Amino acid sequence: MQILGMLAFVAALLLSVMIHEFGHYLTAKRYGMKVSEFFLGFGTRIYSRQRGETEFGIKAIPAGGYCRIEGMTPGDAMPAGEENRAFYKASSGRKLIVLGAGSFLHFVIGYILLFTLFVGIGTTQALPVISEVIKGSAAQSAGIQVGDEITSINGKEVTDWYKDVSAIRNSNGKELTLGINRNGQDLIVVATPKYETIDGEKRFLLGIINEVGLRRSGVLTSLKNSGIVTKDFLVESVKSLAKLPSKVPALWGQTVSGETRDANGLVGVVGVARVSGQAIGSNQLSGMERLATFVLIIASLNIFVGIFNLLPILPLDGGHMAVAIADEIRAFVARLRGRSRPAAIDVTVLTPITMVVFVILAALTVLLLVADIVNPVMLNL
Repeated sequence: MQILGMLAFVAALLLSVMIHEFGHYLTAKRYGMKVSEFFLGFGTRIYSRQRGETEFGIKAIPAGGYCRIEGMTPGDAMPAGEENRAFYKASSGRKLIVLGAGSFLHFVIGYILLFTLFVGIGTTQALPVISEVIKGSAAQSAGIQVGDEITSINGKEVTDWYKDVSAIRNSNGKELTLGINRNGQDLIVVATPKYETIDGEKRFLLGIINEVGLRRSGVLTSLKNSGIVTKDFLVESVKSLAKLPSKVPALWGQTVSGETRDANGLVGVVGVARVSGQAIGSNQLSGMERLATFVLIIASLNIFVGIFNLLPILPLDGGHMAVAIADEIRAFVARLRGRSRPAAIDVTVLTPITMVVFVILAALTVLLLVADIVNPVMLNL
């Protein structure tokens, strides 16, 4: 089952990459740029097919994909008569849209997956179903039984136990009228919460423990909650990237010295795939809970990748976007000085910087790969 989970993760990751590149493809074609190749994978061609001016296909190494837009730099040769279709000749605004389309679609994927989770699968919540009645409690005195479902409190329908339970905690010890469904029969029970201490805090309690399980939300609620969680993931992704340099030394120790792997530390693709496998293969989770965990992992990964790809460093899309923005700033300064628009920045001039960044990212990728193999993160699932 774990192998199935890892394969599902790889398939989901490759699909995300394809959608990312499709974002570049659609926007580039929309602005008349020449797109010559659209491939999933790298290396030797396994299969390809020509459609119009673009060759679509699959390559041997499933480590990503690419969409080749011609004329990325002024030095790139363009077919005669198609010079104006070069990427570098487009306006800065169009360049930014094409470059940012991939990350934008990662955010869309994340949002759609979260919406699917909320509306179609459900999220783990405390349910209004009683799993245990505390001995000597107000609930036991009122005759509440294990398996009862609380359907209303003082005539108000229970729709979200997390919120509706506040009626009990804010009762100030006053009598509550509870609607109960017991084995399909609707009953009315009267109970008076007791003022008791739990986890060092005094509250008014009935003395019940609720079942925990998956619960779906309505469409409008799911739309709202998906936006909230997407925003939270975006913020956390930015924070994680800001902390990334400080976590590398710890990762080195965990890899070389065998120190305990930090579950909240850096994890590579292999590590995330392993975690996905653990989640799907867990005997402690129901089938739907496994699916919910997997969907949440893929959603959060897409949002993180979308943010990472926007970092203003070459060779990432964010680096090319930074160059386009710098071009526009230079043009603005030139206009203020009454000069003509300067030529676009040739990113090949920045190749030494690009190579340094590439080497750093490659080294970190190798370190993560080794860490995920020799000292993997393990979940208690």
